[in-house]
Amino acid sequence: MAASPAYGEEKGGSSSLGEPEYGHDPASGGIFASDYKRHDDLKEMLDSNKDSLKLEAMKRIVAMIARGKNASDLFPAVVKNVACKNIEDPNQLIRASALRVLSSIRVPIIVPIMMLAIKEAASDMSPYVRKTAAHAIPKLYSLDSDQKDQLIEVIEKLLADKTTLVAGSVVMAFEEVCPERIDLIHKNYRKLCNLLIDVEEWGQVVIINMLTRYARTQFLSPNQNESLLEESAEKAFYGSEEEDTKDAKAEAASLAKRKPYVMDPDHRLLLRNTKPLLQSRNAAVVMAVAQLYFHLAPKAEVGVIAKALVRLLRSHSEVQYVVLQNVATMSIKRRGMFEPYLKSFYIRSTDPTQIKILKLEVLTNLANETNISTILREFQTYIRSMDKDFVAATIQAIGRCATNIGKVRDTCLNGLVQLLSNRDELVVAESVVVIKKLLQMQPAQHSEIIKHMAKLTDNIQVPMARASILWLIGEYCEHVPKIAPDVLRKMAKSFTNEEDIVKLQVINLAAKLYLTNSKQSKLLTQYVLNLAKYDQNYDIRDRARFIRQLIVPTEKSGALNKYAKKLFLAQKPAPILESSFKDRDHFQLGSLSHLLNAKAVGYQELPDWPDEAPDPSVRNVEVPEWTKCTSREKRKEKVEKPFYSDSEGESGPTESADSGESHHEPESDSEESGSSSSSGTSSSSSEEEDEEEEEEGSGEQSEEKEGEEEEEKRKKRKEKGGLRKAGSPQPLSPMGWAWWPMLSCGPWQLLSPAFGAVRTYELLHRMAGEGLSVEYCFSRRPFPGDPHMVAVQIQISNNTDAEVKSLRVSEPKLLAGMRIQEFPEIESLAPGDTASVVMGIDFCDSTQAANFQLCTHTRHFYVSIQPPVGELMAPVFMSENEFRKEQGKLTGMSEITEKLTLPEKCRSDHAIVQQVTSAANVGRVPCGADNEYRFAAKTVTSGSLVLITLEWREGAAAQLTVNSEKMVIGTMLVKDIIQALAQ
Repeated sequence: MAASPAYGEEKGGSSSLGEPEYGHDPASGGIFASDYKRHDDLKEMLDSNKDSLKLEAMKRIVAMIARGKNASDLFPAVVKNVACKNIEDPNQLIRASALRVLSSIRVPIIVPIMMLAIKEAASDMSPYVRKTAAHAIPKLYSLDSDQKDQLIEVIEKLLADKTTLVAGSVVMAFEEVCPERIDLIHKNYRKLCNLLIDVEEWGQVVIINMLTRYARTQFLSPNQNESLLEESAEKAFYGSEEEDTKDAKAEAASLAKRKPYVMDPDHRLLLRNTKPLLQSRNAAVVMAVAQLYFHLAPKAEVGVIAKALVRLLRSHSEVQYVVLQNVATMSIKRRGMFEPYLKSFYIRSTDPTQIKILKLEVLTNLANETNISTILREFQTYIRSMDKDFVAATIQAIGRCATNIGKVRDTCLNGLVQLLSNRDELVVAESVVVIKKLLQMQPAQHSEIIKHMAKLTDNIQVPMARASILWLIGEYCEHVPKIAPDVLRKMAKSFTNEEDIVKLQVINLAAKLYLTNSKQSKLLTQYVLNLAKYDQNYDIRDRARFIRQLIVPTEKSGALNKYAKKLFLAQKPAPILESSFKDRDHFQLGSLSHLLNAKAVGYQELPDWPDEAPDPSVRNVEVPEWTKCTSREKRKEKVEKPFYSDSEGESGPTESADSGESHHEPESDSEESGSSSSSGTSSSSSEEEDEEEEEEGSGEQSEEKEGEEEEEKRKKRKEKGGLRKAGSPQPLSPMGWAWWPMLSCGPWQLLSPAFGAVRTYELLHRMAGEGLSVEYCFSRRPFPGDPHMVAVQIQISNNTDAEVKSLRVSEPKLLAGMRIQEFPEIESLAPGDTASVVMGIDFCDSTQAANFQLCTHTRHFYVSIQPPVGELMAPVFMSENEFRKEQGKLTGMSEITEKLTLPEKCRSDHAIVQQVTSAANVGRVPCGADNEYRFAAKTVTSGSLVLITLEWREGAAAQLTVNSEKMVIGTMLVKDIIQALAQ
C-alpha cells in the first residue's frame, strides 16, 4: 500500500502537521493512542491533496469511533472524500452508485454536498447517471424541502432529456416535488407522448398517470355535447315548472344540432400513442392505459380497453382482484363495452371468494332484458355452492336484477321464495332479507308470501332475517290481519331472549298493531313495552318510553298523539338496490384510493375538465438554434457524440449521432445541411435557410412582404412535382428499381424489399380533418436520391363538397438528427378526389414520431408519423458463412433470445417466412438446416446489421434470436416478430 512507508517513517518522529510521537509498544501507541489530534487537524488532513494524509485521517477517525468518541462533525468531510471521488469516476456505474449511496444518507448536514452531486449528475454524459440523479431528487426533497427551487431547476433540465431511460424517473421526481408546476410539462408534452412506447414499464405507468391529470386541465371533454344533452334531457323530464321544461327541451334541441367537438390534436396524440400499450404483458401498464381511456377518451372509443382488461383476468388472482374492482366501476357507466365478454366473467369453482363476489358484481351490472335469462340460469348454479358468503352475495345479486329489470321481478321473487325451504339457515336468512326489499315494491300482490314468511319465525334464528320478517308483518299488517297478532304473541314470549335488532322490531310491530288493531293487541303491546322498559340496552329502553308516550294517550302525552298513525304507518319508498361501486368513479381508476374506496395518503384528485380550452400554443416547442445553422463548422461544434451507445440501452434521437461511425461518414450530414444536391437528396437545408431568413427579418418585414415570401415558397414546391391521382404510381426515380441492388451497404449488397400485405395507418381522421382524411403506409420502396430515408406513401382524400387547395407539409417538429423530405405541394384537390404522394423521413433508426403540420389554404392540422421498428431497415444479401461470422461478433448485450410456441397455422416454411417478413423488411439468408430460418437486414440510417434466427424445435416449440448492434431495435423487433407469428 502506497501510504504504508510514509506511515512507518512517521512513527519515529512527528510529521510536518505536528503529529504525535508513537511509542514502540504496540499496545501503547499506534492508531489507538489517546493523544490524537483535534478535529480541526483531521479536517485539514482530509482536505489535503496527499492520499497518505487522507488515509491516516480516516484511520484515526475509525479509531475514535471504535472507542466510542463522537466524530459526527467530521461526517461531511468523510463523505466528500469517499462519495465525491466516486462521483467523478470514469465508470458510469460507479458514478451512479456513488450518487445513490450519497442520496440515501439521511443526514441534513450533507444536503449541500448532495445538491451539488445531483446537479453535476444531471449534466452527465451517461443517461444511466442522469436517471440516478432523477431518483435522488425526491430523496433530497424529503430530507430538506427548502431545496425545492433548486430541485425544480434540475427537474426542468432533465425533463428536456430526450432519452427514454431518463423520462420515467424525472416524471416521478416531478410528481413528488412539484406536481403543481404544470408549465414544465407544456414544452415536453409531445416528446413524452412519443417516447412513451419505448420507456420501461415502471416509467410508462408514472408518465401515463401524470399525462392523465395534465390532459384533464389542458383539453376540453370529448363528451361535452353528450353530457350537456343528458343534463338537458333530465331537466326536460323532471322540470318543476312548465316554463323550465320548455326551456330545457329547447336547449336539448339546440345541443342536438350542435357540431360535434373536434378533439385537440395533442389530445388525440396522447390517446393514439398509449393505445398500443394495451397489448403490454405488464398488468400495471394496461391498467394505467385503461384508466386514461376511461377518463379521457370519447365514449365511442372507450370500448378498446375492454379486451385488454378481460385478457388480464387470466393472470394471478391478485391481478384479477384489482382488474375486477375497476371493471365493476366501469361497467356501471359503460355497460356496453363489456357485454361482448359476458362469459369471461362467469365464475369458476377454483376462484377465491373475493374474486367470485367481484365477478358476480360485474355480471349483475351487465344484466339487461336481453341477457337476463342467461345470467339467472348462471346464478341458479351458484346457489348450490358450498361457499356460504358467495351464496349470500348471489341472492343479493338476484334481488338487484329483480329491482332493475321489471319483467323478471316475479320470476326472481318466486325463486327466492323456493329458497325459504332450503336446509341452510344462512341461505334462508339472506333470501328473507332480499324478499323483504322486493315486496316493498308491490306488497298488495304478494300477501301470500308475507303469510308464508310469518310462519318462518319459529324456525329462522338469524337475527337480521327475524327482524326483516317482523318489519314486513308490521308494515303490511292490514294484509295479514289474523296472523300479525299471533306473531306478536309468540315474539312477546321470547322477547327477553332475542337479539337487540329483533327486540326493536318487536316494539315497532307492537306499536303498529296497537294503532291498527287495538282490540286484539292492546294488552300484548303494554306487556312488550313493560319488558322493554327494563331492558339492559338503553336504545331499547329509550324506544319503549318514546313509543309509550306517542301511542298511548294520556294527559301529558302532548299533541303528538294524534299524529302517531302518520308517523308509524306512513308510506315508505321502496329501497333501491344499487351496486356498492356506484360512487367509486370519483376516485381515479387504478389508484389505491379506488381500491380501498377511501382517500389514501398522497392521493391527488383528478381535475375537472376546463370550461374553455387553454392556449394550445404553449406546447409548441421552438427548434433549437443550432439545428438551423447552415455552417458546417458551427454544427460540428454544437453536436456532441453521445456517451451512451445504442447497445447500452439508449433509444431515441441521440442514436443518430452513432449512425455515422462506420457506415456513412459524418461529412454527409453537414453537406446535407450546407447545400442541396441536384437530385433532391434533401430539402431540409433550403427550408432551414428560408426559416432563418424569415426569423431574421420578422421584425422589419410587413405583412405584404411575408405574403410574397410565402407565395414564393409555394412556387418552389410546385416546381418539384404535382398532383398524383389514386392508382397512378409515384415515380421513384428516372432509373426506377435498377439502382436499388447497386447500393453498397458495407460488404453486402441490398436486396429488393420484402413485400407482403401493406398495413395502412390513419394520419388524419375525416372528422378531425373536417372532411379531409389522410392515410399512410410504409411502401418499403427506396426513397429517390437518399437511401438513408424511409419512403412513406401518403393517400389524401377530399370527402368534402368543396375544393381543397394548397395541400402541403409545414413546420416539421423533429427531434435532433431527424430529417424530412416533404412531398410536392398539391395545388388543388377536387371534391371526392384522392391524391397519392411520397415523402421521405430519416428516423435516425428510432421509432420516435415525426411531427409536422399538414396544411391547406384554410387550415393547419397537427399530425405525426411513427414507424414500426421493422420498417427502419432494408434487406441485405449474405451467405450462410458470412451470417455465422457476423452473428459471432454480435453476442452478449447485442443478442436477444425468446422462446415461443408456433400456432398450428404458422408451422410451414411459407407461413413462417411470410409472417417474419411482414413484421420486418428483411431478406432471407440461405440455410442448410431444415428447422432453421435466417434473415438479415441493415438499418436504413446507420447501416447497423440486424440478424434474425428462428429455430423450430419439437412440436410447436421454437426459439427466436435477434442479433443487432442496436439493442433497443433488437428488443422491439423480437416483440413484433413474436406477435406476428402468433397471429
